[in-house]
Amino acid sequence: MNLLCGSAAGMIVFVFATSAYGATVNVGSKRFTESYILAEIVKQTAETAGEAEVTHRQGLGNTAIVLSALKAGSIDIYPEYTGTIAREILKLDVVPPMAELNAKLAAMGLAVSVPLGFNNTYALAMPSAVANARRIIRLSDLKAHPQLRLGLSQEFIGRVDGWPGLKKIYALPFATPRGLDHGLAYEAIAQGEVDVIDIYSTDAKIGKYKMTVLIDDAQYFPRYDAVLLHKADLQTRLPKTWAALSGLEGSIGDVAMRQMNAAAELEQQSFASVASEFLKGSPPRAGQTIVMPGPDEKARASAAVPSSFWTKLFGADFARLAMEHLALVFLSLAASVMVGVPLGILAARHRAAEAIILGLTGVFQTIPSLALLAILIPITGRIGIVPAFIALALYALLPIVRNTHAGLTQIPRGMKQAAASLGMTPPMILRLIELPLARTTILAGIKTSAVINVGTATIAAFIGAGGFGERIVTGLALNDNATLLAGAIPVAVLALLIEGAFSAAERSLIPLALRNHNR
Repeated sequence: MNLLCGSAAGMIVFVFATSAYGATVNVGSKRFTESYILAEIVKQTAETAGEAEVTHRQGLGNTAIVLSALKAGSIDIYPEYTGTIAREILKLDVVPPMAELNAKLAAMGLAVSVPLGFNNTYALAMPSAVANARRIIRLSDLKAHPQLRLGLSQEFIGRVDGWPGLKKIYALPFATPRGLDHGLAYEAIAQGEVDVIDIYSTDAKIGKYKMTVLIDDAQYFPRYDAVLLHKADLQTRLPKTWAALSGLEGSIGDVAMRQMNAAAELEQQSFASVASEFLKGSPPRAGQTIVMPGPDEKARASAAVPSSFWTKLFGADFARLAMEHLALVFLSLAASVMVGVPLGILAARHRAAEAIILGLTGVFQTIPSLALLAILIPITGRIGIVPAFIALALYALLPIVRNTHAGLTQIPRGMKQAAASLGMTPPMILRLIELPLARTTILAGIKTSAVINVGTATIAAFIGAGGFGERIVTGLALNDNATLLAGAIPVAVLALLIEGAFSAAERSLIPLALRNHNR
């Protein structure tokens, strides 16, 4: 209980400390390499104005989540693409000029500005060896090869400007393709699991994996010019910050962006350092040639930027991520206990309420975690701790409610009748007889919920709530197994420690005479 109270107090201090600053700018990013880098460029540029405290809420999932965060005011600005704004956000058939985009975005309280200078359009690609063998160079050529295996990102499969329209315009004979995370698609190609994937035209791995980018001969994909999508009042609210951000207009060419992606994905440089080097003028501008590093350069880069597993595991962010993860787990667990135990008692007391309570808590467990988080963003009007706390508290309810109900219903009726015959009231019977007898079963349910929450809390990183999920999200974006493990292993260890602590508490609740009898 002390741990629960300590975590709650820590979370309260964090919230008040965060709100103690004056003007703030929250920069968001989606869950892929380029978005991380661009958001870091925006963050570091905004910081030069010295007008506001700037934070980067990184890896906020897909367009729907980051847009919800922007509308709710949880973030102020994030890098986006004109094609996505037109097709996915505004549901337009074409990509109009920026003035028209702004006219339509005004109703949402949003605006688009600062074209960054490069076009990162969607495309389909396949291994050059396969494409050459089957003489496939255009998207229309795919129609003659229904045996090909497609592996497309989940967002691309569901987007208006993605798979549904592409399949229709090219009359492609494929069923719904296999869904793959964008960061893992190239590995699936390398392992021969799929033949065709969707890519971004500035992907760093196109050359590394010897991919052929198929020509969009029907010109289905619009231009995806990189821009900044932001709250409409940002320009007037923080004029110095906006002046600094406006200086980014036209500063990033296709070549420079591809090289920055390569620095993060192939050379394992941090997003912040890649952005910093760009702002110092290191990356080439459009029209220059990218020279991929040779073995010697890669060795020197590895020596300059430590990337060993142990370095990543016990990095400078370890303590912060651990505190965030523990706070999320135990604060939500405390709320679940306060709600779940009374609900379990009510279900055990009233048969009419039993089916409703157990059924409803069971339904919460069936909702996909990322979907629940996305739903909670517009409901709560923010991202981060609050929706993550609500989601985790809901997921932890079922084991607590069920075990409380089971522990109370297993107590013999005669024992309760005997207590009543001695003049004990129902509240007294509950407090002095039923709960003490059911405590080990109830504690087992709380233990199960705690262990479940340790793993589920990693999903909270998709909405900027922190915790070790940040490393897992980053590892997925970069396809970096070391970073993935640096996030997954602490979570597994934490789950084992919590289970051990609860098991010890369970043993302490068993009377000594009964423990000796069991031996």
